[in-house]
Amino acid sequence: MNLQLIFPHVQTLSSDHWASSRKRYQRKKNQRTDSWRAQSTQQIQNATADYREILSNPMLTPLHGTLEVVMKQEVSLSCHLDSGSPPVRYTLFKNRQKLSALNRTDLTPVLFNLTINSASDVGEYKCKAQNEISNSEKYSRSLNFTLKEPVSKPVLSSPNSQAKKGQNVTLSCLSENGSLPITYTFFKDRQSIQPPVKMQNREAAVISVLIKSSNDFGMYKCKAENCFHNKTKYSNGFNFTLAEERSNSQPLIICLGLTLLLLAIGFALAIPFFIIPLYKAKKFTPTRSSTGHTSKEKVEESEDYVTYAEIENRACATIYSEVLVGEGAQAGPLHSPE
Repeated sequence: MNLQLIFPHVQTLSSDHWASSRKRYQRKKNQRTDSWRAQSTQQIQNATADYREILSNPMLTPLHGTLEVVMKQEVSLSCHLDSGSPPVRYTLFKNRQKLSALNRTDLTPVLFNLTINSASDVGEYKCKAQNEISNSEKYSRSLNFTLKEPVSKPVLSSPNSQAKKGQNVTLSCLSENGSLPITYTFFKDRQSIQPPVKMQNREAAVISVLIKSSNDFGMYKCKAENCFHNKTKYSNGFNFTLAEERSNSQPLIICLGLTLLLLAIGFALAIPFFIIPLYKAKKFTPTRSSTGHTSKEKVEESEDYVTYAEIENRACATIYSEVLVGEGAQAGPLHSPE
């Protein structure tokens, strides 16, 4: 029996069914493919965006390779990234203050040029890298220069300017400017008296000297030097004074001066109060003749003296004396009228 003759519509229905099923399957497959492609594209875009946000910390290094600089020196600082997505903006800071900024469309390093004009130019430096698309930023580690400068003229000093034989004295030498470390050497009469002293800090080098004899009262000096060996500096000379000589002579001079001063004052006081009155009284004392009478010439001189004495001594103390007035007569005491 032929089934196709009996059921002619079966084959037709089966063909249509399978064709429709294939179409539906293909449509779903295409939808899944489109969905996968969209998801993949989004994932790639997200990954790309995430990659742009990732910046490594920039590195700040001196181009000449050392952090030691001298005054008026020109230096270059390099700032670069190991990883990141350009474009990148680099900014240089000194002590948290912005100095300069540069842009890069790739990851090549940028160079910042500086000039060391003063001690403040050796401060803390940092570099910032910023991605302009994602607006993310990273900072480098800090960098500090060390200023190298020659030593200044040292100062030699001692707590005592006087010394005795057998006494220990101290000498200190300090250079206030100059790169550390600084080496100090002490001299007496141009000869080194102790091994050099190397100071790592800004402190004075101190030595002790024993004064044994008068030869130890010579000229002392000190020398300061650092890495600039051709710019060594010497201090001024320093001398100790022998304390014994000064202590013996000073009281003697003072006593002699006081003695002379007292003698001068005493002599000045004795002239108006003792010497002049005594001289005048002695000069005008009348003399008697052999007959017991006073000479007339002397009496006249005495009368003149009485008048002179009265006039002179009104402004001074009263002067008492006895004079003979007339022949054989004796006058009473003279006094200045009040």
